[in-house]
Amino acid sequence: MLRLRGRIVAHLLSSSSTSGPAISPLHRLLSASAAAGPISPNPAGFAVEDYLVDTCGLTRPQALKASTKLSHLKSPANPDAVLAFLSGVGLSGADVAAVVAKDPQLLCAKVDKTLAPVVDGLTGLGLSRSDIARLVSLAHAYFRCRSIVPKLHYYLPLLGSSHNLLRLLKRGGSHLLSSDLDKVVKPNVAFLRECGLGDSDIAKLCIHRPRMLTTNLERVRAMVTCAHGIGVPRGSGMFRQALHAVAFQSEEKIAAKLDYLKNTFRWSDAQVSIAVCKAPIVLSKSKESLKRRSDFFFFEVGLEPAYIAHHPVLLSYSMEGRLRPRYYVIKYLKANGLLGQYRDYYSIVMPSEKVFVEKFICPHKKAAPHLAENYATACKGEVPTNFRFT
Repeated sequence: MLRLRGRIVAHLLSSSSTSGPAISPLHRLLSASAAAGPISPNPAGFAVEDYLVDTCGLTRPQALKASTKLSHLKSPANPDAVLAFLSGVGLSGADVAAVVAKDPQLLCAKVDKTLAPVVDGLTGLGLSRSDIARLVSLAHAYFRCRSIVPKLHYYLPLLGSSHNLLRLLKRGGSHLLSSDLDKVVKPNVAFLRECGLGDSDIAKLCIHRPRMLTTNLERVRAMVTCAHGIGVPRGSGMFRQALHAVAFQSEEKIAAKLDYLKNTFRWSDAQVSIAVCKAPIVLSKSKESLKRRSDFFFFEVGLEPAYIAHHPVLLSYSMEGRLRPRYYVIKYLKANGLLGQYRDYYSIVMPSEKVFVEKFICPHKKAAPHLAENYATACKGEVPTNFRFT
């Protein structure tokens, strides 16, 4: 009987899909499982570890670890109900295995008292079936807490969409679901609004810095002071980027990065200030990344320190995907008398990929038939023969 039930539940999981009708009522989700007949409260031979492997899809090592938290289970009845419910929500067998491995106690949750009300509440907030399935995978233990519904009732309007919410959770922001809204999150949000950030700015900031909303208010105040200290005042267009750059970094680390920028790009104090104010994100770049760009700009492109300081966004672009390949194209066009009007390096790097190709590749199909192919090769990190200049 246990094997039959296991096969039925496993079939439910393997046949689940994110497409199809809306979430079924509980009695429909469990109907296939019920067809196996009643189960005694303590069926002989029930082994949690085997159940986790055979029915939930865990590996043996995962099951061994998870079973320590489920040693009190004497019957598969509740786990079967949970698995059937998750199948109805739209989780695949692989999704279920991953969720159970991270939160084995989900199998002990009451479907009628906890999981079904949570899903009903999330549906009422406008989350789709696929959104809820992803949320189960990302929220882990917090999904079996009914408090998740009122918290998402607050976060969804703040973040702007379920897509942003799921992105934030994927980046490690699940602690948002455990933080105290009234004592921690809302005061931080209110302070950021006082600093001139709109909800869309807060959403963008927190997707990359999830802890910004859940750390203590004094620490957020210190970050704002630090952003102001590098020359980016509240209310300025770069303030969000400045907060992003200095968040959770000590004053010593920021000072050291400013010194590194100054030395690497041969900047004066005034020039490093200009660069950081225009593009605070440069403070987030690694030393290796900055050094590679410095060498490229100085020794290959021939840029001056002042030019880089006034166009610091150049430091944020991909070396292989943008900076170097576009430079090769322009150098090739110049060498072959095809460039026409002179253009400086910044005006070549700034356009979108589509615009760059339309302006600098397409017009030369006849004169340089292999230019597009060579450019594509350069974007992969290789240097075509035609782009090798002596």
